[in-house]
Amino acid sequence: MSENPTKHTKVLIIGSGPAGYTAAVYAARAMLNPILVHGMEPGGQLTTTTDVENYPGFAEVIQGPWLMDQMKGQAKAVGTEMIEDHISSVNLKSKPFEAIGESGKKYTADSIIVSTGAQARWLNLKSEQEFRGFGVSACATCDGFFFKNKDVAVVGGGNAAVEEAMFLTKFASKVKLIHRRDELRAEKMLQKKLMENKKIEIIWDTVLEDVIGDKNPKNVKGIKIKNLKTNKVDEIKLDGVFIAIGHDPATNLFKDQLNMDKEGYLITKPDSTETNIPGVYAAGDVKDKTFRQAVTAAGMGCMAALEAEKFLAH
Repeated sequence: MSENPTKHTKVLIIGSGPAGYTAAVYAARAMLNPILVHGMEPGGQLTTTTDVENYPGFAEVIQGPWLMDQMKGQAKAVGTEMIEDHISSVNLKSKPFEAIGESGKKYTADSIIVSTGAQARWLNLKSEQEFRGFGVSACATCDGFFFKNKDVAVVGGGNAAVEEAMFLTKFASKVKLIHRRDELRAEKMLQKKLMENKKIEIIWDTVLEDVIGDKNPKNVKGIKIKNLKTNKVDEIKLDGVFIAIGHDPATNLFKDQLNMDKEGYLITKPDSTETNIPGVYAAGDVKDKTFRQAVTAAGMGCMAALEAEKFLAH
């Protein structure tokens, strides 16, 4: 027998997080014996989120990593096989579908659920990473609530940045939008709303140089910004920084096989998680750049498993 036997499954789930784990729960309960392959750090973006107040079912604040552990445990308990491996290539033209792991293992599957997620883009400043979760965030919908009557900054100039800035005015007393150019990329309608909002101040031609804060307890006190036209460096006192320079969906694996939009998000049929290849489904942030919430990802994971079950029944 060879070292790396082929593993066959009716449902192969690639990626963990709320979408993958929920798909696994539904597929396992449908007696499909799914295999879920996850990378080194299972649980996706939620493992870098501390306080979660908006996941339904919990009256008290819960922790993102804890929620992911619970989902993982639930998927295991109902019969999902979890494998740590990194899928390095897929062949969606073959029947059954094939996926090759970095371990050398080959997985064959009658259906595949893709839930590889997305990562927020960061500026990758040392201070930004140091204060991640302690005043630096990439998700206003997740963390805006914690900045009631405080001053915050949003870095970026596209739709996401403008939407985050607008959203944050519900909580923050002042929002500064920091943009490296002298005009925004966001849609005109959004820009108009932004300009009309008294709580928002736009700082043009400027980049974030550094995040300043206390080490113990960790919290953000301000930022250093630099004007690209004058090279003048300023310090601003504030309580929170939101980085909104976009997300990158983890879809390189599927290039030239699955339909995606220009940003690399997988395209599915309306009201469905089905991709352009029957039997291949996409759930969570890998296809959703609009909501990006744990609960919407979980909902899509459920849909994907039910659609896969129906597909396999035929």
